[in-house]
Amino acid sequence: MLVWSVEASKSSNTFTIWRGEARAAPYIRCPDMEDENELIALRRKKLEMLHAKGIEPFGTGFDISGSIAEVHEQFKEGETLRVAGRITAHRDMGKSHFLDLRDATGRIQIYIHTKEVGPELIELFRLLDIGDFIGVEGTCFLTRSGEPTIKVHRFRLLAKTLRPLPEKWHGLQDIEARYRQRYLDLLTNERSRAVFEKRIAIVRETRRFFEERGFVEVETPILQTTAGGAAAEPFKTHHNALGIDLYLRIALELYLKRLLVGGFNKVFEINRNFRNEGISRKHNPEFTMLEAYWAYADFEKMANLVEELVCYLAEKICGSLAIEYPEADGKVVRTINLKRPWRRVRYRDVMREVAGKDWFDLSPEQRRERAIREFKLDILPQLADFEVTQHVFEKLIEEKTIDPLFVTHCPKELVPLAKQNVEDSSLVDVFELVINGAEIAPGYSELNDPVAQRQRLLEQAGEERQNIDEEFLLALEHGMPPAGGIGIGIDRLTMLLTGAESIRDVILFPLLRPRKL
Repeated sequence: MLVWSVEASKSSNTFTIWRGEARAAPYIRCPDMEDENELIALRRKKLEMLHAKGIEPFGTGFDISGSIAEVHEQFKEGETLRVAGRITAHRDMGKSHFLDLRDATGRIQIYIHTKEVGPELIELFRLLDIGDFIGVEGTCFLTRSGEPTIKVHRFRLLAKTLRPLPEKWHGLQDIEARYRQRYLDLLTNERSRAVFEKRIAIVRETRRFFEERGFVEVETPILQTTAGGAAAEPFKTHHNALGIDLYLRIALELYLKRLLVGGFNKVFEINRNFRNEGISRKHNPEFTMLEAYWAYADFEKMANLVEELVCYLAEKICGSLAIEYPEADGKVVRTINLKRPWRRVRYRDVMREVAGKDWFDLSPEQRRERAIREFKLDILPQLADFEVTQHVFEKLIEEKTIDPLFVTHCPKELVPLAKQNVEDSSLVDVFELVINGAEIAPGYSELNDPVAQRQRLLEQAGEERQNIDEEFLLALEHGMPPAGGIGIGIDRLTMLLTGAESIRDVILFPLLRPRKL
């Protein structure tokens, strides 16, 4: 049983470290069997003692000279500065203390001595723990080893932590805990923090890329009366005041095209989509999409635009067009080469390369048989012939493609919102960009014929005629210019540029089943 007392801390210059919580020098770690609940009880005892002393453990605002990174920039010996952060290390020398303070921008060392702050504040200091937030004011000086340090004249407790943080050198070992308690993952896992800093930069630079090319950013409804723009199962809700059912959108497309009808020539949106479907390494029910539409362009121009965007981001964020995927030990598993130009190949041609030169000469029954017998694929009886071919494409081409590949001129059944090819009416003018085993972006020459669009949507809807967006068709009848469009999953793009293996590693708070308490 752990026993804590102020008297013990006064009389000894040696304290025990409980699971990485530095209380003094020399550091001593407690046995692994130590119950974390006792550590929590100890912190709550300290909380009670702070209240008993009339000290507010959860303080108000604190004026600072800047972030810790900015304080380092301003650092000049003899200068007085104010800084705040979380205690991440504590070296207790009895009458003097060295601590590390951290914020999102970096770390700085602070030095506290009884002569500077007085014995009363030192007593308060002994009620602090690793993880607590404090604000300090002090004088800048360099230690004998040249470490920039702030000699504290006064400090204030800003927030007391009631639970110990995971050990910095171990972090969160449980993968689900990393996703469920992302805040702890960010505190203890430098790689995880770096991934999300890159994601932030990817979104920022993507906006800059499109704005510099004359696109305007817009916002379209998330709650919609008809879930359109993709073939997916929506989330359904109900609006009480209007007495109508609504859906969380599954795609951005149909409202952005209305803006082309309305006279906008270049529009883009970065926002959330929602699909009530499965969860996998590449799928989360809530995900972030970029969609952009360019009046008077076509799918070829959109492919050029995507190629330019991804290379721009790779050089800006990663500093190279060679993206390395390392293992935990640092050994490079594979390298993705983004050097331009990227290969472009027609859907049927790449299928012949992989599935056999005679693939499209076979009967539907023969294609199904080859997919099952030779390629060992699980082909459900209800799959249509074009779906069988697409299943082979996904397994043998998409999942095995590492370097960038534009697959163009796909079957019209796969893309009901794309313009039909003038030379072959069974195809549409589209591309699918595949990198590292995943679809990164589709792009189309957009269908702007309202009669053909209605027929395509009817064919896709089958008996679900109520799912057709009549308001979108009405807008098309008022005239939409020819246009090119693209969609890019920001989550998958982040996976590509950070080497993350799961979409959960690039979403701050992925959807999880509620924990049983």
